[in-house]
Amino acid sequence: MGIEYESVVDHPLDEVFAWHTRPGAMPRLVPPWQPMKVVAETTSLADGQAVLGLPAGLRWVAQHDGADYDPPHRFVDELSSDGFRSWPPRIIGTWRHTHSFSAEGPDATRVHDRVEAPVPAAALRSTFVYRHRQLADDLAAHRDAAEAGLQPLTIAVTGSSGLVGSALTALFTTGGHRVIRLVRDVANGPDERRWSPDDPASDLLDGVDAVVHLAGTSIAGRFTDAHRAAIRDSRIEPTRKLAEVAAHGTDGPRTFVTASAIGYYGYDRGDEVLDEDGSRGDGFLADVVAEWEAAAAPAMDAGLRVVAVRTGIVQAARGGTLKLLRPLFAAGLGGRLGSGEQWLSWIGIDDLIDVYYRALYDDRLTGPVNAVAPNPVRNVDYTKALAHTMHRPALVPVPAFGPRLLLGSQGARELAEADQRVSPAKLQAVGHRFRQPVIGQALGHQLGHAQP
Repeated sequence: MGIEYESVVDHPLDEVFAWHTRPGAMPRLVPPWQPMKVVAETTSLADGQAVLGLPAGLRWVAQHDGADYDPPHRFVDELSSDGFRSWPPRIIGTWRHTHSFSAEGPDATRVHDRVEAPVPAAALRSTFVYRHRQLADDLAAHRDAAEAGLQPLTIAVTGSSGLVGSALTALFTTGGHRVIRLVRDVANGPDERRWSPDDPASDLLDGVDAVVHLAGTSIAGRFTDAHRAAIRDSRIEPTRKLAEVAAHGTDGPRTFVTASAIGYYGYDRGDEVLDEDGSRGDGFLADVVAEWEAAAAPAMDAGLRVVAVRTGIVQAARGGTLKLLRPLFAAGLGGRLGSGEQWLSWIGIDDLIDVYYRALYDDRLTGPVNAVAPNPVRNVDYTKALAHTMHRPALVPVPAFGPRLLLGSQGARELAEADQRVSPAKLQAVGHRFRQPVIGQALGHQLGHAQP
């Protein structure tokens, strides 16, 4: 029982091992389709303890074994206990995970995982396919940054606890960068600063090299007056005030990266291919995005490099549309929306955080940047891909009144039924590498059906 799984990554042994020692490594390796989250990372691979949260408040405690710690070749963790919430997982008996690394030359490393546990290998295989793919792709992202001349940065991030922010901050810290989380509550420790969106402190960004501004109320929901106000108010003025602090600080950032959205292009563009020079479209979201991007003008006027990441429909098992659709398709109730002919411009969450990373170090990127995969799909083809990934039929078309019941007529028109064929032209012009450029790849990776 248990599993042995190995692969070779094209990076030196010391770099591969060092990646595992840094904050963020564990969150980057926990599969998103599994019902667990990182509660506490270990402080040491030699003798520290990591804790994963499970459903019903249970805890999985991984205790590292100092007797088998041999950097940069091996570390070991075992299932342990720490409090009554960690007792139920012990019902499986033993769990011993040996992580081994060996050089396959100066620029390649064999990564070998061995788990000794009363669990069939088939039940664990998808987890290790995911882990090894994440490791290889994250190391490649850090190598791209290093080859571009990037040195360790201090990066201030708003919205760091959200779906995108939590993945992005973990990527940054595994690359050796320091992340300062701008939080609205009381700051805990030197890597958090209290941020008041309505009145940020003038020294908020002192000592910071770059800002990544992700905060904003989710656009999902019925487009009531209150919801529209929350969408607008959480984006425009907070962005303007943060940009003003960035512009006027004496020891502040050189780069200001803000979230944005392909909603700028409007909700009904048909087959028109939309690059960053595409015209602004119609609708509430188009108006909000235009004002949102314009709110960063104080930073641009002060000479900072400003990038607005116009994000497509994010594919992530932990949130967004994929989280909503997954149970429907699992039950065999998934299907195309309406005619299914509308274009869906999507991006996998790991590709999205790579775009934010590149925005920090690639001086060729300025202004709006379309963060979408290079292969948009029609809704009917997205539906087929998701059904194929989950080994389910897609026979039940969603009637038009369904989204209107949930989102209202305006929300359905601008979200569920949006028809936008967006191109990542600026990213392609600088030779950006996408991890999963095809929808089936992205869905398989997120849902545990990827090929090695």
